[in-house]
Amino acid sequence: MPHQVSVFAENRPGKIERITGVLSKKDIDIRAITISDSGDYGIIKLLVDRPQEAVDALKEDGIAATLRDIVAIRVKDKPGGLYEVASILTKNDVNVEDAYGFTVERKKDAVFVFQVQDVRKTEKLLSDAGFSILSDGELYLL
Repeated sequence: MPHQVSVFAENRPGKIERITGVLSKKDIDIRAITISDSGDYGIIKLLVDRPQEAVDALKEDGIAATLRDIVAIRVKDKPGGLYEVASILTKNDVNVEDAYGFTVERKKDAVFVFQVQDVRKTEKLLSDAGFSILSDGELYLL
């Protein structure tokens, strides 16, 4: 199952440099990053090639970091691609708590990453609907 690294960070200059510096020293590759602002603090979410090692390295440096289970699926990079996913989730009463996406190859494939309460159930729903569920290895190597 794929994981994302979530970092609780004070909203101030230099925080991203510190976090990326820790990961760089451990030769951990960042595949995607999002930052959510909530005033004085924020949440930095990272997809990395070695999530557990990333959390360990960040904690060793005094940075609050956790692993979160995520669902990652491949969708067609076309208008309505994400709508198809959202429709299935809504029909099955699945609440998306957090999400982001990125393209792998323009006009071909995109990846949608999201957090839900029941990862396994959601993966099965989407797999049964014909979507490609990405394993941790597949996601981290994109």
